[in-house]
Amino acid sequence: MPHAHPQATRCFSVALLALAITFQVIAPAFAQSGGGRPAPAVTYIEVDTRDVTPQFEYPGRAEALETVQLRARVEGFLQERTFREGADVKAGETLFMIERAPYEVIVDQRSAEVAAAEATLVNAAADYKRKAALAKRNDVSQASLDQSRADLESARAAVLRLKASLRAAQLDLDYTTIKSPIGGTTGVARYSVGNLVGPSSDPLATVTTIDPIHVNIQVSEKQLIDARRRGIDLDNPTVAPSLLLSDGSAYPFEGVFDFLAPTVDRGTDTVTARATFPNPEKLLLPGQFVTVIVRQKQPERALAVPQASVQQDAKGYFVLLVGTDDTAELRRISVGRQIRGDWVVLDGLAGGERVIVDGIQKAAPGAKVNASPRTPAKGS
Repeated sequence: MPHAHPQATRCFSVALLALAITFQVIAPAFAQSGGGRPAPAVTYIEVDTRDVTPQFEYPGRAEALETVQLRARVEGFLQERTFREGADVKAGETLFMIERAPYEVIVDQRSAEVAAAEATLVNAAADYKRKAALAKRNDVSQASLDQSRADLESARAAVLRLKASLRAAQLDLDYTTIKSPIGGTTGVARYSVGNLVGPSSDPLATVTTIDPIHVNIQVSEKQLIDARRRGIDLDNPTVAPSLLLSDGSAYPFEGVFDFLAPTVDRGTDTVTARATFPNPEKLLLPGQFVTVIVRQKQPERALAVPQASVQQDAKGYFVLLVGTDDTAELRRISVGRQIRGDWVVLDGLAGGERVIVDGIQKAAPGAKVNASPRTPAKGS
């Protein structure tokens, strides 16, 4: 029988030794891992109270508090425009002047007519007084006395008529000065100086009050009924409206509801609600669309968990927890309303417990899990 080569024998022995060492290292780890499957990785959040204040969003449109069209009430040539387009003006401020001279002449004529009529009245009164004294001595006929009385009454009527005419002429003169009846921002002037304007002309300009400013929203019948049942009304408002602008930024001022339409729109089955907002920076303009956020003034806090962590079966709602020994635990819970991606938890959880939010499908009740806390998203 041939003998094995000594070098080959040594190589075979080294190989057996290496295999034995490898088995001694791998076998315990293989046994510890439960057949080679590592515990599934999951992430969790710790249960805590959160802001669960009810909040609703509505599309809204801004509307001017007041808008006035300035019109000429008398005819004449525009003599002066005293404002800059787009500027703020005060109530009672003069904006346009119509040529005054023709109306001043009329006022002077009416004043002279009144003076003449008053002189005639004085003479008529004196004539009647004299004839009345003569009539007592039967020195004047009754017909002459009656005529004197008629002349006196006619003179009095003439004075009243001409004074009314004078007041009308004075009004027309006053109308040559066109003032803004409200405070606000002026629009574009439709006529320039030198143009002939009158009552039939288009508006000379507009003045719009936008500070404060109105914002209208449409509320559904269901939401209105719910608000009424919860005691929300304009006399005792428990909600405060705020705004998001079209660029997504928050409007810096809070508003107040001040009007609710008394009827339902049959076409949309909604009711118009109006809120008023301060607008000192004129960020809001009439016709502008905004998002109105309606939120309770009194904040509410409660235990809440992400909707993705809550599951449901025939027995109800449940979540999976990470137990103290890093095993998954099924916990039955009672939930309330959903709000901003969370379920409000009414019963079944306590603050500080670890609820699995990611990897739920890989975890089984009673099984080990490799748990780590969820990393908050940037900006949250």
